[in-house]
Amino acid sequence: MGTLVDIITEGPDPALLASATQAAYAEMTRLSDLMNHYNPESVVSAINGAAGIRPVAVPHELMQVLTRARMMSERTDGAFDITIGSLQGWRFSPEQGQMPDATAIAALLPLVNYRDVVLDETKGTAFLRRKGMRIDLGGIAKLYILGAGIHVLKRNRVTHAMINGGGDVEVIGTIRGRPWRIGIRDPLHPERLYAAVEMRRGFVVSSGDYERRFERGGRRYHHILDPKTGYPTLGPRAVTLISEDMDLINGLSSSIMVMGMARGREIIERNPAMEGIIFDRDGSAWVSPVLERRLIRPAQDAAP
Repeated sequence: MGTLVDIITEGPDPALLASATQAAYAEMTRLSDLMNHYNPESVVSAINGAAGIRPVAVPHELMQVLTRARMMSERTDGAFDITIGSLQGWRFSPEQGQMPDATAIAALLPLVNYRDVVLDETKGTAFLRRKGMRIDLGGIAKLYILGAGIHVLKRNRVTHAMINGGGDVEVIGTIRGRPWRIGIRDPLHPERLYAAVEMRRGFVVSSGDYERRFERGGRRYHHILDPKTGYPTLGPRAVTLISEDMDLINGLSSSIMVMGMARGREIIERNPAMEGIIFDRDGSAWVSPVLERRLIRPAQDAAP
């Protein structure tokens, strides 16, 4: 999906680790090639090209991602919506940022509706009901692809590993006999860590307004768009979620940036299998109670 991926493994057999790592990279590349809408040869590009015309046959891995996307859209009342890809014209490079004008956004916004993604799981097809619709799986495919990489490692008898794809992480086992330590960035100072958390298994997923962005007229425009307005979200600055259940959090961090602090807190607090941090616009952070006890702050880390 255009994301740099790092794999770290540990074990007694370097040849096995090297072979398993190569196999994991190969599988993640294969899945990315299927799901990347920037790749004109991808199945996602085929779905977009056939919008309003005909259904497209999809492999089972892509169908799994599409069904998970639909479930997340239903859970969040449309705050998560893969048809946000219909909003063409945004470019979030700091040097060459572009935004469509209000007329263009208003014209494209009716194409944003996850209910118009028709999935036939029996026939294995996907269909976009309206011409001009496009899907973008960037908000949900990445964690699925990392999970597939870990699955390949496990299948090759690797029991200690971390895969990091642009800040989204899955870990299994330990590193040098200790839990993996995963850093959580400070959205006000992205070059710094706000804190870290130790894990032996599970996923960490983050969304924020500090990466793909540009500034214009004193306002920051970032890549997480609100499906109801067509413009970047105005709620929290960043969200980090942690769980052993990928489906519980995959796509949810960006959804909370759309829904806002209050709704995000409610979702996290009522799910004991999930922990999280929500950074508000002023940089203050709400941390779920269990995670608060687990966080390792930079000052703690430096203490003798």
